[in-house]
Amino acid sequence: MELRQLEYFLAVAEEANFTRAAERVHISQSGVSAQVKALETELGAELLDRSGRIARLTAAGAAALPYARVALDAAADLREAIDEINGLVRGRLTVGMVTGCEITPLFAALAAFHREHPALDLELVEGNSADLIASVIAGTADLALVGVAGAVPPHLGALVVADEGLIALVPPDSPVVGPAGLPLTELVSYPLVTLPEGTGIRSSFDEACVTAGLIPDVVLVASAPGAVAELASRGMGVAVLSESMASVHPGLVSVPITGVDVPALLALVWRPRSSPALDALLPHCRREFGDTTTP
Repeated sequence: MELRQLEYFLAVAEEANFTRAAERVHISQSGVSAQVKALETELGAELLDRSGRIARLTAAGAAALPYARVALDAAADLREAIDEINGLVRGRLTVGMVTGCEITPLFAALAAFHREHPALDLELVEGNSADLIASVIAGTADLALVGVAGAVPPHLGALVVADEGLIALVPPDSPVVGPAGLPLTELVSYPLVTLPEGTGIRSSFDEACVTAGLIPDVVLVASAPGAVAELASRGMGVAVLSESMASVHPGLVSVPITGVDVPALLALVWRPRSSPALDALLPHCRREFGDTTTP
């Protein structure tokens, strides 16, 4: 007894016609008829009454039909289970991260995942947040660590890992240094060094400037936070970064920027119901970052 024989028998039973059944399973009518006849021979009973224009179930056919359905459903479940295992054994997982990423919990999550599934290929891609989000939506990336302004994109699963204000980062002798924060209206009078457009930090800053009707003087743009800070340390301008980015540069002074109502978020984003490999990686991410998941 073969699964295809059960499939063809089920098709004829549900279509009540050999021609329509053949069209459904994409083989010739004679092929369907031959396979159903072989099944009847093996079972020792006619399953279909072929005497009229409509193929009707015999008593034996009616008794066999539910078992045929169960067998085919079980075969489909088996195939799905094996496909899921193969997805974790031979699959590929593409993870995007913002250029110059220094977020160690992401690396810890990837390392733990790799230890559990060493045969699965991991691919890391860097880019700005807008491009990475587009890659996740398009399905060319499974997961991405991105910066966004104010809120994570709708219709994506998300784990917000940081919700921060913006910081002006300057050398200790800079005139920007003072006991209070630096208002956005004053900040824009200085030459600025920022991350590129399309990053979460830059988007928060740009949105705040647009809302306030301000035009910032951005003199230099660097893709990595460390490069932005290094340029500021050499007097090239005031760096605009997030609190966590600024904290790793103790040689510079961090001055909170006031008047920015749009927070800069750092988040992992993914398409729901993406892949078995992603399902296996996400628990590691939640454990390393802490779980504040958006469904």
